Amino acid sequence: MSEMIHNGPGKVDMARQHHLSRLIKGLHQGRDPEEVKREFKALFASVSSEEIATMEAALVAEGMPIEEIQRLCDIHAAVMGTSVAGVHGDDVLVNTPGHPLNQLEEENKALEGLVGTTLEEAISAYRTNRSDENSYKLLEAINTLTDVDKHYLRKENLIFPFLESAGITAPPKVMWGVHDEIRADIKKAKALASSKDPEAAGVAGMAGQKVTDMIFKERNILYPMMKDALSEDDWIKVERESDDIGYSLVAPKARWTPARAVLSAEAHSEEGKPHSGGINLQTGVLTAKQLELMLNTMPVDVTFIDADDIVRYFSNSKERIFVRSKAVLGRLVQNCHPPKSMPIVQKILDDFKSGRKDHEDFWINMGGKTVYIRYFAIRDEYGKYEGTLEISQEISGIKGLEGEKRMMS
Repeated sequence: MSEMIHNGPGKVDMARQHHLSRLIKGLHQGRDPEEVKREFKALFASVSSEEIATMEAALVAEGMPIEEIQRLCDIHAAVMGTSVAGVHGDDVLVNTPGHPLNQLEEENKALEGLVGTTLEEAISAYRTNRSDENSYKLLEAINTLTDVDKHYLRKENLIFPFLESAGITAPPKVMWGVHDEIRADIKKAKALASSKDPEAAGVAGMAGQKVTDMIFKERNILYPMMKDALSEDDWIKVERESDDIGYSLVAPKARWTPARAVLSAEAHSEEGKPHSGGINLQTGVLTAKQLELMLNTMPVDVTFIDADDIVRYFSNSKERIFVRSKAVLGRLVQNCHPPKSMPIVQKILDDFKSGRKDHEDFWINMGGKTVYIRYFAIRDEYGKYEGTLEISQEISGIKGLEGEKRMMS
């Protein structure tokens, strides 16, 4: 039967899509994964990342929740296995020092060593004897694994926007959801190990396995998508902004500079132009430079989303609370949040647009600090909705204020 279906990667074939979608739906309906795996191997010699992206997008369009695809994506990967036509180790970009794709791969190699050796040995020792020494070793390995967060943040903030611009939307959402699962597992494992709980080893092992599974998905699904979707100008932007987020376990071997070092005019267009002249406001006149410095000096994070839900601006203060990169500019705000947060984001926007609300407040604990997050509907003099303003502030110090302070320090 496999001979009847085109087995090579590349252009999406509708017959292949039908069978691929049918098999994946079977998994979601409870069909035995081993049975699906046998039929998959009989039908497909290989599957391209483009086919996987198309299949996941179709499932979402049919109404399957992202969370459901995310829940079984490990089974999907196990069924497809080495049949996925990924980027090979001899790929030019993968082996170009300093290139963003090379940096992702170098970090993945380091993560494999961490999970497969350091974490595995610590888990084994902890299971044998939950002594102070073994508990410390496990906690140290888990703490090192938390560095994977920078790897995921760069994907979410620098890579995913370019994939979305190319029409690849479902895979990034699924990956982002798994990132959050891994973050939660690592946090839980850390808490359990700190109290010498016997469950710490199991949770840490589960987190490590999910990190390993994600490495497989990156190499076989994400890397090919990135190579197809990102231009050299896009890669330059990713490389330029990566320093702001940071790197996991290993720093870049070199600073990557493409053969042509000058960005095209199109690449420059989204990064803004030098400001000059004054801006006439109702209560004064400021130059663009003065306005920018004021916003960046304020002890808050400011983000503006226009009436079409597009992120148009964010302040760049020295002590940012949440990670931002220029890649979010021009991006739908719904795509800038993990899947589990999207219903809340959409509800806020819907309430602002309908006029049901003019503001919404939240406060959360982050690393022992209290962060106050406020959303305001922006309306013109006639009440027309023009966008949403998000202001985030760390208020631990403010909460502790008592009495009065009338003298300079």
